[in-house]
Amino acid sequence: MPPEAKIGKPAAMLSRRRSLAGLLAGVGTLLSACSNVSHYFSSTPSSPTAQTPVAPGTTLGTGTVKVGLILPLSASGNAGFAGQAMRNAAAMALAEFNSPNIQLLVKDDAGVPATARQAAEQVIAEGAQFILGPLFAQSVAAVGQVARTANIPVIAFSTDTNVASHGVYLLSFLPESDVARIVQYAASTGKRSYAALIPDNPYGTVVEAAFKQDAARRRGRIIALERYPHGQAAMAKPVKNIALAAPRADALFIPDGADAVPGVAQMLVADGVNTRKVQLLGTGLWDDPRVFGTRALDGGWYAAPDSAGYRNFAARYRARYRQEPVRTATLAYDAVALVAALVKTQGARRFSPEVLTNPSGFSGIDGLFRFRPDGTNERGLAVLRVTPSGGQIISPAPKSFGAAG
Repeated sequence: MPPEAKIGKPAAMLSRRRSLAGLLAGVGTLLSACSNVSHYFSSTPSSPTAQTPVAPGTTLGTGTVKVGLILPLSASGNAGFAGQAMRNAAAMALAEFNSPNIQLLVKDDAGVPATARQAAEQVIAEGAQFILGPLFAQSVAAVGQVARTANIPVIAFSTDTNVASHGVYLLSFLPESDVARIVQYAASTGKRSYAALIPDNPYGTVVEAAFKQDAARRRGRIIALERYPHGQAAMAKPVKNIALAAPRADALFIPDGADAVPGVAQMLVADGVNTRKVQLLGTGLWDDPRVFGTRALDGGWYAAPDSAGYRNFAARYRARYRQEPVRTATLAYDAVALVAALVKTQGARRFSPEVLTNPSGFSGIDGLFRFRPDGTNERGLAVLRVTPSGGQIISPAPKSFGAAG
């Protein structure tokens, strides 16, 4: 992705529906505006240099439109590290835009719902017109209550759709999108009969419901489905049951992460499943070197964002901060970029539900996304094949939601 970016196309070239949708994907992505052609990014950005991560409780940017950014900056362990990386990504988005007219009010919720509520009250008192964050579901629920009372929209980063609602939009990677895409692709290749091994955890519960719905929508049938707890001994019976059903299935769905799915696949092979004859299916959790290194999973299909955008983002992040970003850092970048774009192009109605839920959606670092009126999101994902050298795209991510199936 080049450092230069020409932003915008003549409005006459765009349909009314599409012209409402800002298209932004870091440096080098087009932003289409309704009214004019604008160069949104600097055409000659300065070379990135190592930066000191910003401190919690600070402001970023000098624009007139204030936006709250609530993250678990001081939370312990991985949560705090993720919060700090997402804050850095937000600062990076501001730095890579050409003087966006926004100011971020950075607040630390420490991963605590009561603190998140206080942070929301503070940013609203300080004049915020929009809130980005928090990261965890209970904190999102607390912030949403405060924001709804003030009629202020929220873009949060939780993957728990129970906290999504009208005005509280989730920009996270939702498993429902992965399931919809992989089932859509499998059906398009003639797969009609499915077996499934699904982890017995909250993620598995969400995935199971989506899988049943999407298989039925695509006129497929589920001939066998088993839930399994993690632990080799506890897996044995569910895996054996699916192994017995596998000869009658066109595809076998295993929506689990790299800590478990290689072992599950090897157990299936030991129970007589020929993974060359039944098509293995997975979700974005398969995008992991441990999956690529498992021979029994070679040739499996999974849905995930095209990784090219993230690789480019990660390289810029490393150059700026001299450290690796967490995977969710792109969410904070895209959230800031989206708000900056709406401030630039959409006038007084920039944060209205009609603009935020435009069906054409937006394009971020990880590809197309759009918000539904209920606060959940849909992403345009690629389908990849597992190979020893990594994921190989076999069905590109759609360029518009009209082509997403």
